[in-house]
Amino acid sequence: MSLNIFALIFIVVDAALLLLLPRRWAPLALLVGACYMTMGQGITVGPFHFPIIRILIAIGLSRVLIRGERFGGGMNGMDWLMLVWLALALTSSFFHKDPSSAFIFRLGLIFNTCGVYFLFRIFCQSIEDIKVLSIYTGLLLMPVAVAMFYEKVATYNLFSVLGGVPIVPEIREGNIRASGPFAHSILAGTVGAVCIPIMVGHWQQNRKIALIGLLSCSTMVISSASSGPILSSIVAIAALFMWRYRQNMRLVRWIAVLGYIALDIVMKAPAYYIIGRVNVVGGSTGWHRAALIESAFNHLNEWWMWGTDYTRHWMPTGVSWSEDHTDITNYYLHFGVVGGLPLMLMFIVILSKGFSYVGQTIQQMADLPSTSLFMLWTLGASLFVLAVTFISVSLFDQSFLFLYMILALISSAWSVEVSVNH
Repeated sequence: MSLNIFALIFIVVDAALLLLLPRRWAPLALLVGACYMTMGQGITVGPFHFPIIRILIAIGLSRVLIRGERFGGGMNGMDWLMLVWLALALTSSFFHKDPSSAFIFRLGLIFNTCGVYFLFRIFCQSIEDIKVLSIYTGLLLMPVAVAMFYEKVATYNLFSVLGGVPIVPEIREGNIRASGPFAHSILAGTVGAVCIPIMVGHWQQNRKIALIGLLSCSTMVISSASSGPILSSIVAIAALFMWRYRQNMRLVRWIAVLGYIALDIVMKAPAYYIIGRVNVVGGSTGWHRAALIESAFNHLNEWWMWGTDYTRHWMPTGVSWSEDHTDITNYYLHFGVVGGLPLMLMFIVILSKGFSYVGQTIQQMADLPSTSLFMLWTLGASLFVLAVTFISVSLFDQSFLFLYMILALISSAWSVEVSVNH
């Protein structure tokens, strides 16, 4: 892994912006790094790999230490849950066959996730900060959408000059699947789908910005030509629609639970095999994702406590990058493999805390402008899209930034509006 001249200039300029911009603008530098650089550019120091997004996280943490910047509203429940998750991830490394390698891997994992989360927690300390950041997220995604559309039309990935992504996009069932700067077309389309609710959040205040953002996100989803992102977009629309029923979400949750139980009763296979029957654009691997869940349950004794170093026997197919593992296309199971049920369940608890914070903030701060309350709901909708998508998608490139950014924005909104004012 190395830096070419373009990447070197990019990191110098972006790092300078990250260090020098006012606090509320600083997270834009992180988003620029995630949107315009691939995982193919970076440096290696001994056993540690630093792709550009990780370099930017290190620079951001240095800025925070130098300036003495702190959380808005102080530490809250989600912040502590993130630290517990961090501790569980590190502890699990000592119970694997190569503890030193496992420890290094987990150091990189927690550096990415906790680094992004805590930086966005510090940089965004008001509803207005969140609005500004979400506006520029839509604008930053526009060039990515244009590049992905070009990739689909010309069958050439402009970001391939940076390495880490193929020159010619994958073609499945006759569909060209653009990936842009991301490691896979599904991840690129997922980022677009996840950001759709956030763009809708600006519809009442600035329709031009909302339209630009929606057009960019939709172009990313369509250009990816993947069933997952299209279904995630449908989930996003459904989550936004539930705004009008926000006072009845307890009933909605019970209906969802009972609906799943009913499916489990009437279907011959477990209810989660419903994802194997969905094929929007052709070439879908929904059956693999359902079978992976069943296989994980069947081999629960192998990974439930601290994770496992071997999953190759779970499925009939493996992965090119490892002789020991199958393709873990499920983010929840990914954490299960890394750190067992404790790590996986703590991740689920963190997501649940995010949904709880959205509901609490909207209920307790009803005096806020309706546009601000709706913006908070759109963050919850984006988080819901991710929570559903993780059943069939595992994040393994810079797209992880969008998950922990959303969690941090929700956490900051709760701290400054509910914790401080009550």
